Amino acid sequence: MAKWRLATATLRRHLRSPSPTISSVFRDPTGALSAANQRRRYNTPEDPRGKWLTLPPFSPTVDAAAIGKELSSDRDSAKGSTDGSTTAIRWILRCRPDLPRNLVQKLFRLRQVRREMSLSCDGDELQRSQLKRVSAKEPLNLGDRIYLPISVDNDAPPQPAKKESFRCSEEERKFVCSLVLYKDPAIIVLNKPHGLAVQGGTGIKTSIDELAATCLTFDKSESPRLVHRLDRDCSGLLVLGRTQTAATVLHSLFREKTSGASAYGVKKNIKSLKRKYLALVIGFPRRQRGQISAPLRKVVVDDGKSDRITVNDNGELVSTQHAITEYRVIESSPHGYTWLELRPLTGRKHQLRVHCAEVLGTPILGDYKYGWQAHKAREPFVSSGNSNTPTKPSLSLFGLDLDGGDVSSKQPHLHLHSKQIDLPNISQLLEKLQVSSDSDISDLGGLKFDAPLPAHMQLSFNLLKSRVETCDIAKPELVSLTDSNC
Repeated sequence: MAKWRLATATLRRHLRSPSPTISSVFRDPTGALSAANQRRRYNTPEDPRGKWLTLPPFSPTVDAAAIGKELSSDRDSAKGSTDGSTTAIRWILRCRPDLPRNLVQKLFRLRQVRREMSLSCDGDELQRSQLKRVSAKEPLNLGDRIYLPISVDNDAPPQPAKKESFRCSEEERKFVCSLVLYKDPAIIVLNKPHGLAVQGGTGIKTSIDELAATCLTFDKSESPRLVHRLDRDCSGLLVLGRTQTAATVLHSLFREKTSGASAYGVKKNIKSLKRKYLALVIGFPRRQRGQISAPLRKVVVDDGKSDRITVNDNGELVSTQHAITEYRVIESSPHGYTWLELRPLTGRKHQLRVHCAEVLGTPILGDYKYGWQAHKAREPFVSSGNSNTPTKPSLSLFGLDLDGGDVSSKQPHLHLHSKQIDLPNISQLLEKLQVSSDSDISDLGGLKFDAPLPAHMQLSFNLLKSRVETCDIAKPELVSLTDSNC
């Protein structure tokens, strides 16, 4: 009797519950879908706030690289553009730069990334769709949200300890700030001194990028970014981007300047970026002006310990970089020196130094790497009359010798100075694009910067008595070396 009652109760329970499907039996031995399987089946989170990490809604950003290319073009009209092809994986890496790319790719392979699309409905109202799986290369629409498993933070590797920021004394901070010639919301322009490296590396104690992050942030949360380079021993104008967007536009501008000149030569007239250098060279060029178009290649020396750049004039099939430089003689001195104005149309490593030394045959004073033989044969310069040469060079901050190194020194500093740069107004550009991403930027204003000479070059100018009666050196395209010379 008891066995009959137990069997009857069991039968009643089976009759009340729905029969499991074959697929559900394979998923779950009990015949019921688990909560996790339900979420996978219906693509909706049980509790989005507790189970998923939600990224900010997607909004198209300005395609800064494309804008830099537009500015470099020779078209009469140019418009800003947005990055309309942002994929799901790009948006994740942009919102979560701390996540390794291989981890994000693994999430897509395991189909653990969800997308909530934003659909327009009844005018301005927006309706959210259910969560759906998204592929890595699927483009996003305005307002779409990406959901990641909350466990992604546990899977991510620990962040490395933050490097201790460079510490400056108050005196050093004031010195760095004194290098600023111009500052607006988008860029900072510095007059870099001789001997200060632009970027840190092995054996470099102090560099511009470190000092800028410590002393030149001002009201920005981001540190200024490098967009081009100057040699350590070269002085003059150095432009930094104050935001990621501004830096990308500027970097693209410098890159397009080089690639455009390499591809089209003088036919492609890129007016948005112009640079002028002033150099004192040993000897006299055969012509008063001209254009140097000579490919450069890298040569490894000292058993691979170092390298140097040289002109590739033997026609060998080696990796070369096209380089173009315009030059003009400003004044020649009877002492065996010549002041040159140099305009690089491309931006190759050591381009001006190699072109002066190997093509013109007049190495830049103080360039011992490419003009060692000329310096060995150089006769000591003896100034006549009263000179302003310091009797004892004094060490400035960061170990910089800012007083010695003129033409009368036994070991002169490099006499190469980035004198002038013309740039489009990047701050005005970004303001326009904030109003509308399709703004016409063809009428964008320009900025012109001029850097005073460093002490050693100014003193060399005075010692050589390079007074030009026609005041050619004081024309608008090249500001006078001293206020009293013309």
